[in-house]
Amino acid sequence: MSDCLFCAIVRGDIPADVVLRTDRVIAFRDITPQAPVHVLVIPVDHHPDVPSAALADPVLGAELLQAAAQVAVAEGVSDSGYRLVANTGSHGGQTVHHAHLHVLGGRGLTWPPG
Repeated sequence: MSDCLFCAIVRGDIPADVVLRTDRVIAFRDITPQAPVHVLVIPVDHHPDVPSAALADPVLGAELLQAAAQVAVAEGVSDSGYRLVANTGSHGGQTVHHAHLHVLGGRGLTWPPG
C-alpha cells in the first residue's frame, strides 16, 4: 500500500531501527517509545490489523507471536516480563492501519493501561 507508513518502512523508503527480520515479519524500535523496550512487530505484507492478518493467514498470526517472543528474549525482557499489545480500530487506539504488535517492557507496567 503506497500511503502506508509501515509499508514504506518494509520497502526501505523510511529508515527504522530493525531488531529482527524474516521473510514475512519485521520488528523495529518504536520512534516514540512508551517503555524502555518498545518494539513493533509487523507483517511484511499489508493487513489492516492483527485479527484480519491472523484470519487471512493463521500461520502469519503465529509468526507474529513467535517474533514478539524472540524480540523479548533479544531485548532482555522475557524473564522479567513484558506486554504484547495489538490496538485494533479507532476505539482500540490503532493509529497506523497496518497490523502490528507492540512489545513493551523494561519497567513495571500497570493495569489498566489507560
